Amino acid sequence: MDILNNINTPADLKRLDSGQLVSLCSEIREYMVDCCSKNPGHLGASLGAVELAVAIHYVYDTPEDKLVWDVGHQAYAHKIITGRREAFVNNRKKGGLSGFPKMSESEYDNFGAGHTSVSISAALGIAEAARIRGEKTNVVAVIGDGAMTGGLAFEGLNNAGALKSNILVILNDNQISIDQNVGALHNYLVKLSVSPIYNKVKNRIWRFLGNGRLRGLVQKFMFSTKLAFMKSGSVFQGLGFRYFGTIDGNDMDELVTTLQNLKGIDGPKLLHVRTVKGKGYAPAEKEQSVWHAPGKFDVATGKRVVSKGGALKYQDIFGKTLVELARTNDKIVGITPAMASGCSLTYMMEEFPGRSYDVGIAEQHAVTFSAGLAANGMLPVCNIYSTFMQRAYDSIIHDVAIPNLKVILCLDRGGIVGEDGATHHGAFDLAYLRPIPNITVAAPMNEVELRNMLYSATLPEYGITAIRYPRGSSEGLEWERPFEKVEPGKGVVVSEGSGVGVLTLGTVGNRAAKAVEMAQRDGMAPLHINMRFLKPLDTDMVDYACSRCGTIITVEDGTVMGGLASAVSEYVASVHPDKKVISLGIPDKFIEQGTVDELISECGYNVDNIYNSIIAAK
Repeated sequence: MDILNNINTPADLKRLDSGQLVSLCSEIREYMVDCCSKNPGHLGASLGAVELAVAIHYVYDTPEDKLVWDVGHQAYAHKIITGRREAFVNNRKKGGLSGFPKMSESEYDNFGAGHTSVSISAALGIAEAARIRGEKTNVVAVIGDGAMTGGLAFEGLNNAGALKSNILVILNDNQISIDQNVGALHNYLVKLSVSPIYNKVKNRIWRFLGNGRLRGLVQKFMFSTKLAFMKSGSVFQGLGFRYFGTIDGNDMDELVTTLQNLKGIDGPKLLHVRTVKGKGYAPAEKEQSVWHAPGKFDVATGKRVVSKGGALKYQDIFGKTLVELARTNDKIVGITPAMASGCSLTYMMEEFPGRSYDVGIAEQHAVTFSAGLAANGMLPVCNIYSTFMQRAYDSIIHDVAIPNLKVILCLDRGGIVGEDGATHHGAFDLAYLRPIPNITVAAPMNEVELRNMLYSATLPEYGITAIRYPRGSSEGLEWERPFEKVEPGKGVVVSEGSGVGVLTLGTVGNRAAKAVEMAQRDGMAPLHINMRFLKPLDTDMVDYACSRCGTIITVEDGTVMGGLASAVSEYVASVHPDKKVISLGIPDKFIEQGTVDELISECGYNVDNIYNSIIAAK
């Protein structure tokens, strides 16, 4: 680490020669792999983007020149060379660095990005602000080819091309996001990057010219005039961008030379670079999907530390149950926006490929596409992570709820998710779904309830249904049982009692059950009700709790503003005004990164917090 240890700011890069820059990239990769082996993170894409990060900071004068990264999966090298090298060992830990670019963390993070496709719009805003102030500022946006499938990216391209703003969009194309990329744009980019005419001519010219001044002049000429016989980048050129590429994004010399030439060209430009996800670490190059976020691993062998046995993850319960249902109902169709393996729609894709769709990183499209399927007689099951479903909110209201089309929305990663932090916690789904008419909102306490809720949602008496469940392992119950119908809007008593009533929604009920057992050992007898549904709210169960208890405690793995706490408080205030309601859940603030247990403790609804609330309320 002789070179890396002397890089404290991007200004230090400018003292290095070409060979040292290449050596620095190797050291960054070694350091990144070592850190992530012990402290897991998003490794593969960042390994591929090391040269890109170094070259941008070498050519441009950051932070005066502005750099916007799309998501943080590719930005680890950027963090390491912008004064956060030593802090990187605590990346994604509680109190440590965020796993994503974060404006409050560093002046070099010119915009935050935990969700995809935001970089072009943000860079355009930054560029226009500079123009209005009369400042000459270079603005660079780095976006992955997976993120480019998001509609927001095209909205940014369209506006930037029309305004003729001075921005450079670097399309970091590694042919894969988390899973293999899909769609027409992906196929188009492949054709651009493997064009035999373009690459044959370019390589011959470059070999003839060498690396001298003449090569630079010819590059400028080609960039400004294009090759008459080459229609590269017609999509981007049609949107008002000058298209350059494709170049090797892991070739430092080619990157630096290209960026230096582009720096002198005004207007909207798009540079298409090819990188290798997992570059420089053989296991990550070989299994790119697995090494997107591999968890802990042994650096020398590449062997991942995988826990053996244990309960299935909730996502697998969903995936396996969906396949069972699809076998007996040929109207069922599965949809996900680029999270097929993450949400386990892969089971459906393997058995029913003609009834399963990965639509790319396009949450709004996923929901409206589902609505179209429902409009023509199919039964779509649309699985989107809770935090990403926020991006499809208008489609839920406008395209599903208003026409009352039967779509089953499955929200994976509901509640606190851990080290990905504020941009990824499923904090708001209960609150944002509750006000929408025509929707049933359910949250199972365990895997058996998840299975039965998914089955019940397919029945005629159910309409639009949203089922939310958490990330990670289920409760370890025997879940492969015959299906049982769950009555919509009906809760169940977990433990009879009086004095204090604990009303829970979702898997947090298992923590509450432990807290109730602790209170029972202390001689108390709290009532515990698993509400199961936020909407319709089981007011009979609330009435029952109020008839036996002076204090009601609501517990939810979601924001207390707008969720179960609000629903119960509103009802109790109007019908049982003499009763007291205490609300436990995610408070009115954004929760940063940490382990799930650390963050739930911080939010005040772990087992001990619930127990203490019961004791204090007696």
